[in-house]
Amino acid sequence: MRTDSRDRGPRRVVSAVLALGLALATTVGPAAATDVRFFRLQSRSSFLPGTLEGIGIDPLGTLQLADQVERVAAVDEPFLFAAAPHPAGWVVGTGNSGRVLRVDRDGRVEVLFEASEPEVFAVWADGDGTVYAGTSPDGKVYRIRDGAGEVFFEPGETYIWDLARAADGRLLVATGTRGRLYAVDSEGEAELLYDSDDIHLRALKLLPDGDLLVGTAGEGLILRLDPSGRARTLYDAAQPEVIGFTTSPDGGCWAAVLASEASQVNLSDSEKDDAEGGDDEGTEAEVTVVEDDMDDLFAASRPKGFQGARSEILRIEESGRVQSAWSFEEETVYDLLWHRDRLWVATGQEGQLYSFRDGRMVLEKDVDERQIVALLPDAPGPAFATTNAAALYVVSDRSERRGTYTSPALDAGSIARFGTLMWRGETPGGSRLSFSVRSGLSSEPDGTWSDWTPASSGAEIDLPGLPLGRYAQWRVELDADDGRSPLLQEVILSYRQENLAPKFESVSVMEPGEILVPSNYNPNQQVFEPVSPDRHGIFTTLEPSSANQLRMKPVWKTGWRTVRWEADDPNDDELRYGVEFRPERKDARWLPLVKDLDADHYSFDATALPDGVYRFRVTASDDRDNPEGLELTADEVTEAVVIDHGSPRLGRITRDGDRLRVEVSDASSPLRQAEYAIDAEGWQPAEAADGLLDSRSETLSLPAPGDGSLLLLRLVDAAFNSVTFDLSGGAR
Repeated sequence: MRTDSRDRGPRRVVSAVLALGLALATTVGPAAATDVRFFRLQSRSSFLPGTLEGIGIDPLGTLQLADQVERVAAVDEPFLFAAAPHPAGWVVGTGNSGRVLRVDRDGRVEVLFEASEPEVFAVWADGDGTVYAGTSPDGKVYRIRDGAGEVFFEPGETYIWDLARAADGRLLVATGTRGRLYAVDSEGEAELLYDSDDIHLRALKLLPDGDLLVGTAGEGLILRLDPSGRARTLYDAAQPEVIGFTTSPDGGCWAAVLASEASQVNLSDSEKDDAEGGDDEGTEAEVTVVEDDMDDLFAASRPKGFQGARSEILRIEESGRVQSAWSFEEETVYDLLWHRDRLWVATGQEGQLYSFRDGRMVLEKDVDERQIVALLPDAPGPAFATTNAAALYVVSDRSERRGTYTSPALDAGSIARFGTLMWRGETPGGSRLSFSVRSGLSSEPDGTWSDWTPASSGAEIDLPGLPLGRYAQWRVELDADDGRSPLLQEVILSYRQENLAPKFESVSVMEPGEILVPSNYNPNQQVFEPVSPDRHGIFTTLEPSSANQLRMKPVWKTGWRTVRWEADDPNDDELRYGVEFRPERKDARWLPLVKDLDADHYSFDATALPDGVYRFRVTASDDRDNPEGLELTADEVTEAVVIDHGSPRLGRITRDGDRLRVEVSDASSPLRQAEYAIDAEGWQPAEAADGLLDSRSETLSLPAPGDGSLLLLRLVDAAFNSVTFDLSGGAR
């Protein structure tokens, strides 16, 4: 394989994918152990499972250095639920202590107020520094100014979900569990502006014309309210919760809808009628918060059996038309913000910050905290707040100087040898991409894995010293040059599985007389005639059919036996089989029954073998897919099998009153069936003297025949050999 490396002014373009891409594109079906296989990461979806440190993924799935993100402050609270801009920095609402905090730009954290309720789900700050905080589960709105807080508005609701300023300056308060919207003037006098049919009013957004967007939880409705409170439904989402809004300069609006186990709204048993409680005082709602356990707090607006996307981003045009812009199958969206000419999206459960550009979602930052719960405008920004653990960050307009991407653990399926790492990307100026690889046998990288190989910037990196392993992982360090980030579009890692021996799941011999034929053979008459005797051996056989190609059914053929097996190969190699037999005696050796068989069974005429005890051995070989000297075999031996062609024998017959005592026996097999018939009136079971017909020698009790009567006795042994005797003469 060649590498194309050309200098193009200040930018060097490196590509190492050539004919390999064609090989990958044309590979169909499982590869054999000797085939070289490839791990290939070249898209957003394939890169995302890895670990990104200072790395972003652009709309086309290219890795590059991300904007620098600076942690302004760590917040020493169990949970952070809400955040808003403040003239001195930011204000945040927390739990479990119901604290409202102010964070300044130097990272200093100050407690502004501590409510009697445990959770602060909504905060708002006016330009003069006055802060409003909405608490739950005993919903109140507090006004905090001049270093003190007081109850500003108490609606008798359970939750205060969002706060906003109306066009007329009144404070808008969105509540649950009765789904009401209030407008509160500066004196705390409130007007019920809108009483929804839904359970929760979850999100508010004032539009430039004075109208208000309202998102509900329960039915997942997007409503547009005019200043008088008259509502019109714009959209009824499949997801039950509308989590947030933002507007863009072109007059459009964006909304996020959600169906997640990681919501703050528990809709599992909620109904509007139940929440009403029959009075205006509201009802108590139990909110359980367990220290350091987000899973107990964030649970559960995802309906049982819901199959749609976990989160969806919607665009609302000026005309009111709503259409889907993006779906997240796994991520939970917590907030939206239009900033720096793009839509920013905050998510959990992996703490990832995205931006939406040119119709594609771009991963901007992957933080250590599990949830990014709020996005805030800032210069250059945005700023964002996290929980689990609680912190405040600001995005700068400078790129990282260095970043690292670590791939997920790549599973070769079985122990393998790793060959070459190849990549495709760009390294402008003096920027650089440096790769390392390690291997291991555990699915999660741990201390048992090998050390990382020395970092290399070669376009093709050979890995001769990398230990064998089932799993491999590669790491790349991106180093910028004068603000220019290297770009990585594709990485390919070759490997070849070490050959492993085939494995048998089972080997058995079917009941005497049972053979397997294709299920569509002779469906009405279950009679089967084999081909002529094999001129090359002593056995008459059937042409075997692979059970993997045709469904098989058993039919009866007297004197025949069938060996069947289940086997597979860890490397997905094609297997072929041989079957041997030997008598059960010390000096016996294995003799061939069949070779080079593709099927999983073999039927033969067992009358070629004298009566006796035999064993059969099935050998599986992967030699078709491995070079000479590297092929492996496995074999399995059946339990002892009795070959019995002899019919049961009749012994002494004595008379005991009106009964006959008949002694019968079989040389090789237990008796399976004994029945008699008098004057051809039909077969009846013969009674064994000891009560069980289960041994090679038995004494039967039959009615003595009368003069001129016909008494027949039919015996069948375990090998299905059958014989009928005439006992009309009685004792002898």
